[in-house]
Amino acid sequence: MEVDDPRGWDFVDWVGPDASASIFRSLDDPADIVRAAAVSRSWRRFVVENEFSKSICLRICPEIANFTSAEEVSRSPPQPPHAESSHGVQRKALERDYRIYSYLSGALVSNSPSMDCILQCIGASSTDNFPDETIENTLIPHDRVKHRPSYWSSGGHDDPDTPETLTYRLNCDMCIVDEIKLQPFKAYFQYGHPIYSSKAVRFRMGHSKLPHGSDSFVTVEDENLMAIADENYVWTYTSPEFPMLQENVLQSFKLPRPVLCIGGIVKVELLGRVQKQEADDRYYICICHAQVRGRSLSPVFMVDTSDPAGYSVLKYLPDAKILRSEDAMLDDGSESLEWHSLVARYRRMRHLAIMNVLLGPEEFMDEDDIIGGVLMDEDDLGGMLEDDPFV
Repeated sequence: MEVDDPRGWDFVDWVGPDASASIFRSLDDPADIVRAAAVSRSWRRFVVENEFSKSICLRICPEIANFTSAEEVSRSPPQPPHAESSHGVQRKALERDYRIYSYLSGALVSNSPSMDCILQCIGASSTDNFPDETIENTLIPHDRVKHRPSYWSSGGHDDPDTPETLTYRLNCDMCIVDEIKLQPFKAYFQYGHPIYSSKAVRFRMGHSKLPHGSDSFVTVEDENLMAIADENYVWTYTSPEFPMLQENVLQSFKLPRPVLCIGGIVKVELLGRVQKQEADDRYYICICHAQVRGRSLSPVFMVDTSDPAGYSVLKYLPDAKILRSEDAMLDDGSESLEWHSLVARYRRMRHLAIMNVLLGPEEFMDEDDIIGGVLMDEDDLGGMLEDDPFV
């Protein structure tokens, strides 16, 4: 094909919008989409209008389809609206979505290290001796505390197919989870040292329908069962089943792909029982330690799950990328109400994670873990990363 001025060619116009869209959708690196949008104004318009950044996010984490919309939350109070054409409003909405999903897609494929993201326990489906054998024992990375056994035990059952569940809250609203680790308990105080593993495990992730803070762990067993009731949660991901070994080791269950946990709730389903207790000839499951390995996307990304139908709204806080811890403490009335509410919610979660570390080590650390005082590393801080603006 000959043209008088090759410099006037535009690939998108020359190939056509349909073929160009097929080519752009074949890109699997979010950075390539951003680079394409920077080529020219016409290319940026083409990328923005076809929502390629959102498409690549959906390919990486299909859970993003649960968002009904995405909103940008500014630190400054919103400006009074002014008259604008419908085309202008739509164009601004598309540009906003491009900014949000471009940054989100980059965060989804980040190679930041995985850490334990469990913030606190919500509850277990049953407990043999409540609260001595409570689910909270699974947060301790040891099977003994002050020379006493530390583990969660289910209630006994005659049917070996009866399942159990453990439900946890993560340390952020938005978390990429790539593996879950569980360690069955070896009853070293019983004859033969039996190991009370389950036959298999499965994992669910999602968000609570309850108001924030009302799904925290309670110390009354009946209330605990109410807190974990399935009708109180929306599950946006269910993993395949993984066989569990009857071995007293921290077993890793790698998910088929990194999963976006929207709302910060993880339920561990323990499917089937393999070990009877000699004392009562009933089947039990016992877990001494659990980890949910992943990385936080908050506070830059938060989620609003207040919709009664179970849908959620993605909240993007671009100013949180450069937020300092001392800034987060200020409340001078110059911040938008939504910004202040979301940041305050995140601060409460981080504060709780730090307090769990500061108050917990004396309870379970062995002498070898402490040298000249309390030793804390990044794993101890509930998955806090160096680039966390609140650390």
